[in-house]
Amino acid sequence: MAAGSGLLLRALGLAVLLLPVVPRGPAGAAERRCFCQVTGHLDDCTCDVETIDAFNNYKLFPRLNELLESDYFRYYKVNLKKPCPFWNDNSHCGIRDCAVKPCPSDEVPDGIRSGSYKYSEEANNLAEECEEAKRLGAVDGSLSRETQQAVLQWTRHDDSSDSFCEADDIYSPDAEYVDLLLNPERYTGYKGPDAWKIWNSIYEENCFKPQNVKRPLTSGRGDDGGHTFYKWLKGVCVEKRAFYKLISGLHASINIHLSARYLLQDTWSEKKWGPNVTEFQQRFDEVITRGEGPRRLKNLYFLYLIELRALSKVLPFFERPGFQLYTGNKSHDAEMKNLLLEILHLAKSFPLHFDENSFFAGNKKEAAKLKEEFRLHFKNISKIMDCVGCFKCRLWGKLQTQGLGTALKILFSENLIEKIPESGPSYGFQLTRQEIVALFNAFGRISTSVRELENFKNILRNMR
Repeated sequence: MAAGSGLLLRALGLAVLLLPVVPRGPAGAAERRCFCQVTGHLDDCTCDVETIDAFNNYKLFPRLNELLESDYFRYYKVNLKKPCPFWNDNSHCGIRDCAVKPCPSDEVPDGIRSGSYKYSEEANNLAEECEEAKRLGAVDGSLSRETQQAVLQWTRHDDSSDSFCEADDIYSPDAEYVDLLLNPERYTGYKGPDAWKIWNSIYEENCFKPQNVKRPLTSGRGDDGGHTFYKWLKGVCVEKRAFYKLISGLHASINIHLSARYLLQDTWSEKKWGPNVTEFQQRFDEVITRGEGPRRLKNLYFLYLIELRALSKVLPFFERPGFQLYTGNKSHDAEMKNLLLEILHLAKSFPLHFDENSFFAGNKKEAAKLKEEFRLHFKNISKIMDCVGCFKCRLWGKLQTQGLGTALKILFSENLIEKIPESGPSYGFQLTRQEIVALFNAFGRISTSVRELENFKNILRNMR
């Protein structure tokens, strides 16, 4: 009887939790409060929200979902044990849903384990020969010309300064493969001061914002409803404004995932995950957020355009006959490469792409300095992900920052990508397997967020 009463109380508590906390109104009022401003053209872009919705939800999202369920893209190697480099805080979330289950090594396809950043069986063998030669200090004369070139290629890539992220050492004994399909991004219960500290550090220390300019909804004195903040944001250069919008868009996307896959029921017999409308409203309703929610959603669409543009630009790298999504299953690998190219051609066909040529234009010296600042600020944010106390949140935070960092790397490597030969190795521009998996999964998260907005619109439309 006591156990039954406990379940009843929990069910009643859940019912209260899920009730809307915003004022009641006519049908459709709840939808308008979240979405009435999320329409039309986006700032700093020629594109509009409606074009993105139609393109993503009915064309790109279904194909991308299929690709991300394949072996090549579902296994991601990550080190979740790296200490936080910025503050001494070793506390970790003890909530059950924060845990990540790594893969036993025998579950990861042989082709992925044998060469985590090469693209074919031949490339794996060649790269292993190169690495062995480097390890033994072999003289140049002992290597074939092809092998010497490969050594230079991978060394140049590993030492390059084009990275926007602090990548994990995938050869560290602490790095493990994780099956992303078995560790989905969803609500874990990780919140409060620890989670606030992460985002506060990102916004306050890495988004080019002066300390005397307060962010909207910041507690304490100086909150003027965002007037000073948006006046400052409008006055800065397009690159710094874009940086803030990318981070805000990423934050919005993560909040959408947590609202869309919320723990609605937790009993001894089952767990039920699904959309929590109240959670969504708390984060995006115009009334509750004092106008911030719709701005956040527009920044999500801006992030979508940036990552979509990167996919359209990187097509020549993946079109080369020598590139394979190598897992060891020849027929399946060929099928997935065809699907990958179909997605990239679809991305290229999008009619209203973001024009990144407005970035880092003008005086070359000043532009180069600003680009380096931009890169280092984003790299710092990728390091902050090692401070996240929830391991599942850390996993998806690291993957999505690496994915966005890879997209930025692509956009700012256009000259190198244009020089990629149709056949043979690409010495000027390279992507590791980690970067490829992160790039597509990160965009998959953004694409899913846009799709989930359609679902929340439909739910809110019928609420009173």
